[in-house]
Amino acid sequence: MAQINAYLTFGGKCREAMNFYKESLGGELEFIVIEDSPMAQHFPAELQKSILHASLTKGDLMFMATDMIGPDGIVPGNNVALTITATSEEEMNDFFSALSLGGRVTHALEDFFAGRMGSLVDKFGIYWSVFYDINSGK
Repeated sequence: MAQINAYLTFGGKCREAMNFYKESLGGELEFIVIEDSPMAQHFPAELQKSILHASLTKGDLMFMATDMIGPDGIVPGNNVALTITATSEEEMNDFFSALSLGGRVTHALEDFFAGRMGSLVDKFGIYWSVFYDINSGK
């Protein structure tokens, strides 16, 4: 079954914020730092210590975060995105296509080290990321 999770953008304060949430809520916290990821060569030197992806999980509770800011910068409303983790590539494509109708694709669907992903703003101004892990079928 597909899941929807919150994805927060902190623009340089991701580690601090996620550690705060871990202290407040408990759970397991994981970070992927740009310099330690297969994506490192795609980012400038000044971003290498930034958090590419973080996740906090406790039972069924999970939310994710990043330091990566989109082309619009951080404005009210775009620092929180809903992320759909699809159960198949077909489902991912269907979700992405449907949600982008009347909206704006901010990052086309493409493969990267953790799977396949794209981002968009729907016609109501809600930010979405759609993800499918090709390797595990999640």
